[in-house]
Amino acid sequence: MKSKYFYATVTSLCMLVVLGSCKKYLDQQPITDVTPIVVFKDVPSAYLALIGVYSRLAGQEGYGQRLSLYYTVDTDEMQGPTGTDDERRNIARYQPTPSNTGLPNPFIQLFQGIEFANNCIDNIPKMDLYTSGAEQQKKQLQRMYGEALTLRAQFYFEAIRNWGDLPAHFSAASNLANKNPFPTRTGRDTLYNQILADLKIAEELVPWRNEVSTIGDGIDERITKGTVKGVRARIALYRGGYSLRQVSKTMERSSDYLSFYQMAKDECNDIINSGQHALTPAYKTIWKNLVGTRAVTDPQGELMFQVGSIGGVSAEDSRLGFYDGPKVNNFGNGAVTVLPTYFYLFDSLDQRRDVTIAPYNVNADGVTKTGLTVTVINPGKFRRDWNVAIAPTYTGQFLSLKWQILRYSDVLLMFAEAENELNGPTAAAYNALNIVRRRGFGKPVATVDASVDLAGLNKASFFAAIVRERSLELGGEGVRKYDLLRWNLLATALAETKVNLAKMGSLTALLPPTYMASAPAYSLNAAALPIAMYFKNNSTADDGTLWANSFYKTAPTATPAGTTKVTWISNGISTTGTNPPLARFATGFTPGRSELFPIPQTARDGNFNLSQNPGY
Repeated sequence: MKSKYFYATVTSLCMLVVLGSCKKYLDQQPITDVTPIVVFKDVPSAYLALIGVYSRLAGQEGYGQRLSLYYTVDTDEMQGPTGTDDERRNIARYQPTPSNTGLPNPFIQLFQGIEFANNCIDNIPKMDLYTSGAEQQKKQLQRMYGEALTLRAQFYFEAIRNWGDLPAHFSAASNLANKNPFPTRTGRDTLYNQILADLKIAEELVPWRNEVSTIGDGIDERITKGTVKGVRARIALYRGGYSLRQVSKTMERSSDYLSFYQMAKDECNDIINSGQHALTPAYKTIWKNLVGTRAVTDPQGELMFQVGSIGGVSAEDSRLGFYDGPKVNNFGNGAVTVLPTYFYLFDSLDQRRDVTIAPYNVNADGVTKTGLTVTVINPGKFRRDWNVAIAPTYTGQFLSLKWQILRYSDVLLMFAEAENELNGPTAAAYNALNIVRRRGFGKPVATVDASVDLAGLNKASFFAAIVRERSLELGGEGVRKYDLLRWNLLATALAETKVNLAKMGSLTALLPPTYMASAPAYSLNAAALPIAMYFKNNSTADDGTLWANSFYKTAPTATPAGTTKVTWISNGISTTGTNPPLARFATGFTPGRSELFPIPQTARDGNFNLSQNPGY
């Protein structure tokens, strides 16, 4: 007999799915009886239980804000909110305490997701229909079982990369409570090994993208085989990467790390060879025409793992585009800002710059723009003004934009990285990397192009190119901080970025980074960059054509007709002085501590066996 905890869990699970009216995985009606016999009595009821697992990805405490926007800054790309210290600012500055109020709820929600997944994992295979139902019913239930395994892996992965070693919960709480109510922490390598094994099982259960309709399922944001393989590849790279260890209190990786690079390569290779996923032809289309309009799916299947967000409430929606994008009619926080050094990491012809970065705010009419100084520009992939369904007069903060956990371009770059680590820069590694670059520069992806393609690199310089290319391609998608951590480059990246921010502010030459391929030479000469930019009055442009002068040449001596001047590069970029915009960038980072968050004090209060992370 199940415990009351199980019933409470499933009750909460069912309550979470009463949201919205769009055809999405969150748009379902609840079941009303919560015993396991009823919850897992047939395919529709089991599906509702699975939707409850998906729901733990979303909301303000999930990828709707904190996991996506609070926990992923400061990096060499983006800075979190400036101003007086509080929960989110201290998190961004690498100086949270165990009592920081921004830590417990995401921690709890991740473990809620694990528990909800465990209930599905424990019960779906026990259903009579799982083995004796009609063929379609069996396929649908097998898919749900694989999805639950994948979601549990994603929840654990997110928790591990933020908090390190954690208790092992691989069965429902009702099965564990009497055996070990106060579990100690299990080493992350052991946890990673378990979820990697789970994902291998899930691969055989979940259909490819083009097989979904053959088992009677609709097309939506649910997990398919490519997603499972992509998540497994990503986790394998983290399993083979560096992390702050509980015992040594240093950044280490295991001696068998290459076996995990091989695992990542194999999974990515399977996805590439499947033909199920491809790059959206134009980079801007991904974000303006698909993510910006809240598309359920995309023709090429580049959006491999989206977090559905609906309802206009904190539990299931997202603040993407409000907290982090350009303001519209003065609505929005603009709390995440782009570092000037990241803006100038882009080549002048790289079309990804004007998508990843939005150096403007939108006026009250919802279409015309006001240009901003380089110290306060915002990330641009999640923009309120790219969704015409959201009126400029709308006062709400939840815009239903979907966080992107995995895109196909990431699969290509993971393959290139793993192949290089195993075999050096082979033709296959170059091909995967250069396909991404060509799309970024607006070139046909299948055509060799000497003006864009990289060539002639050794293993070390190819890796340095990967470190840069992943930033250019995936900037603002919550990837960078964790990439730098698994490469053990975060401390170096932050230190060198601070030096170059100061140099840019004093209009002196920037130093080429030691940890990645350099920015273009013309971007390193700060004295030759403009100290003023002129945006065109009443322009509706959402890219570099908003501006009358070049970002890469000194400013004109006279104001061009029909424009307004804004200060661009000046001493305001400096990290010294009286509270300049970047004065507090990553100020609390301490190697040997800041690579992990502290375990929330509330979690330790509930389990006296939970030890604290190093330095806290």
